[in-house]
Parts: sequence; structure tokens; C-alpha cells
Amino acid sequence: MIEFYPQIKAVHVAAVIASGSLFAARGLLMLVNSRWTHHAVLRYASYAIDTVLLTAALMLTSLIRQYPGTHGWLTTKVVFLAVYIVLGTFALKRARTRWGRGLCFAGALSVYLFIVSVARAHSGFGIFLRLGG
Repeated sequence: MIEFYPQIKAVHVAAVIASGSLFAARGLLMLVNSRWTHHAVLRYASYAIDTVLLTAALMLTSLIRQYPGTHGWLTTKVVFLAVYIVLGTFALKRARTRWGRGLCFAGALSVYLFIVSVARAHSGFGIFLRLGG
């Protein structure tokens, strides 16, 4: 199955870009108080993209035999993924004030970009690896 690695990785990367882009769009809609923020089409698209993303991630993990808990960079990605999800839910619906939602949105986008940097560097330090060296 390793022969499918390039295709699975391409699907994973495309899903990462689609997921982050959709989250950013919904966050911007939230900031301007648009009712489209929670439109069913956007919510279900988010669920579908994130399902593809998670499926591809699990397939890649098994193909390359690198697992969270044993490989630091994957552990970092999973931990920060949880932080991203929590911040994202507060940004889009749980924070009580617009200011709070905006702060959580900015935090979630920052965490998203950090996760991408960890994946690119294959290091738990992500972007900070480059800044230090």
C-alpha cells in the first residue's frame, strides 16, 4: 500500500488547505456578524473535509509507521490539533462576546499555522526551529 503514499499525502495536504480556508472564511463571516457563519452547507462541508483529513492522516500514519506518542512531531500535531479544535469552537459559537470570539479566532488561526509548520519541519518546534537556527 506504500505505493499510494504520494496520492494519500496529496489528499491530506489538500484537505488541510481546504479545512483551514473554510475555517478562516467562517471566522471572517463571524467577525462581520453574517448569518452565513453557521449555514448548514458550510457546517456540513467542514465535517466532510475534516473527515477526509482525519482519514488521510490515519492512513499516512499507518503507512509510514510513525505514531503520536512515539514520534515527537506527530505528538505535537495531535496536542495542538486539540487546542485548535477548542479555540475554533469558541471562535465560531461558544465565546460569549464578539471580542472573545475574535481572540479565539486569532488564536485558532495561529495554532493552525503552527501545526502546518510542525508538519513541514517534522519537528515539534515547527516554525520556531527556523527562528532559533
